[in-house]
Amino acid sequence: MNAIVSVNVGLPRDVKWRGRSVRTAIWKEPVSGRVLATRLNLIGDGQADLSGHGGEQRAIMVYQTASYRHWAHYLRRPDLVDGNFGENFTVEGLADDEVCIGDRFRIGSAIFEVSQPRVTCYKVGLRLNHPEMPALLVSHRRPGFYFRVIQEGEVGAGDRIEKIADGPEQMTVAEIDALLYSAHHPVEALRRVIRIPALSPGWQGSMRALLDAAEKGKDAGNAGLSPTPAVPLAWRGFRPLKVVASREESVDVRSFELAAVDGSRLPVPLPGQHIVVRLRPNSDSPPLARNYSLCGATTAGTYAIAVKDEGGPASGFLHQHVQAGDVLEVSAPRGSFTLAPGTEPIVLLSAGIGVTPLLGMLHAAASDDGSSREVWWFHSARDSAHHPFADQVQTLMKTLKQGHLCNIYSRPGAGDRPGTDYDVQGHVTAALLQQMGVAPAADFYLCGPAGFLADLVEGLKTWRVDASRIHTEVFGVSDSLAPGVVGGASLAPHLPPGLEGTGPRVSFLRSGIALHWDARFRSLLELAEACSVPVRWSCRSGVCHNCESGLIDGRLNYSPEPLDPPAEGVALICCSTPMTDVVLDL
Repeated sequence: MNAIVSVNVGLPRDVKWRGRSVRTAIWKEPVSGRVLATRLNLIGDGQADLSGHGGEQRAIMVYQTASYRHWAHYLRRPDLVDGNFGENFTVEGLADDEVCIGDRFRIGSAIFEVSQPRVTCYKVGLRLNHPEMPALLVSHRRPGFYFRVIQEGEVGAGDRIEKIADGPEQMTVAEIDALLYSAHHPVEALRRVIRIPALSPGWQGSMRALLDAAEKGKDAGNAGLSPTPAVPLAWRGFRPLKVVASREESVDVRSFELAAVDGSRLPVPLPGQHIVVRLRPNSDSPPLARNYSLCGATTAGTYAIAVKDEGGPASGFLHQHVQAGDVLEVSAPRGSFTLAPGTEPIVLLSAGIGVTPLLGMLHAAASDDGSSREVWWFHSARDSAHHPFADQVQTLMKTLKQGHLCNIYSRPGAGDRPGTDYDVQGHVTAALLQQMGVAPAADFYLCGPAGFLADLVEGLKTWRVDASRIHTEVFGVSDSLAPGVVGGASLAPHLPPGLEGTGPRVSFLRSGIALHWDARFRSLLELAEACSVPVRWSCRSGVCHNCESGLIDGRLNYSPEPLDPPAEGVALICCSTPMTDVVLDL
């Protein structure tokens, strides 16, 4: 008989983990008597991370005694007790390979509906002191699942579980869990799963992304989990390209046109993508690698980049020493900050050297196929002396049937003419966009300094622009994601304490950190954390793909092997170590 064996609750607490503090509610303890199940959770229960747990779609976590017996044998853990897997209901029956999404059950005076499988998270590994547990839950097809509460009521240990309705399509929890997390994504199964209205919106979105990729024949990477769309690479690692032209675009910006050494046409990039250039200013020192956005026409057969002289070793070397005829080592175009095809209005917003990827987009919009699209161009500069590509932008905008140009100077020079050199004095704001007549239903592409992006994104959201229409490119380090980790000072990237290792060289490109691998770290993620390099992760065992990072060059060893390998040119840093020198886009 299917029945509740134990009802378990717990409130968020801070626990120590690897020298840090984690706020979590995965510690659940059995309670006696009757407990009220509300639409959000059990009374007396709580969740620390509401982005991944809790809420109407994940009100009650369910796990089975049969799975407890399985793990007790597999892990040799006779000490496992009810609540150890963070579940609210420990149940007899309701196996993951039998229960279907959308099934409804009456328990006590409440009615529940199966909404989704468990979300993979490192905290179950933390609770059981077994870091690979998130991957094992999926690979052993024993994830557990969530209930949403259809009718609030009281429940208690010993209550009988009565099935009152079958879910449409009759797809089991284990089947849907594997459909997302494994490498097998059959189209017909994906079409079935999106017809299940009971499946939570988050999982619906992931399944739709997988279906879209499968129907388009994109079989690399996991579109349902990847933080960014997979873009095929034209080549691996670095190849030599020759500088065929170089010119000054402003007092501190110089452009470089790059071509294939043999004179052949280079592969066509997507508008907005970037390349990595590896430089060797000093033959006695390790090479430097830097990201540079492509700012020329995608169909030119050559690549154009623009470099601002920041006073650093890379930009200084390019400005002062690199000239036509020199050969540079260059990666294939990469990045998902790209202009989406379509006819919707687009708004290109840049500041300073952030103009470069948007100039590439403007070239694409001004091409014959896109000339009827409404395009708004807003660029913020200090003055005309610091305004690169002004003439080129003006020429491109004139080819558009619906082009709107607005240049904003924060500190116009004495000879700068309003209405000619610039249109507005000050800064780009959402209020300015509204005054100019921009429609909030447009797609907004932003690139510039961190403060510029933060202020403008906040202004657009206040204006109620849909978040899916706001696209940003960050030249520096990206935001980190460390669910549950609290406290601790945010340090600038640095070399870790102690002697450097003797293994392959690991370069964190955006953070400007390079060092030799040391076997005391179990993964590239742990090395990045030791260097205070901003990283994103959740499962730490190769399942969730949150830790995906650009692999510019090099080869990796995976342990454990990812359940669904990443696309070419992408690394899962949570479960990989370097086999050769590697360059990561972190």
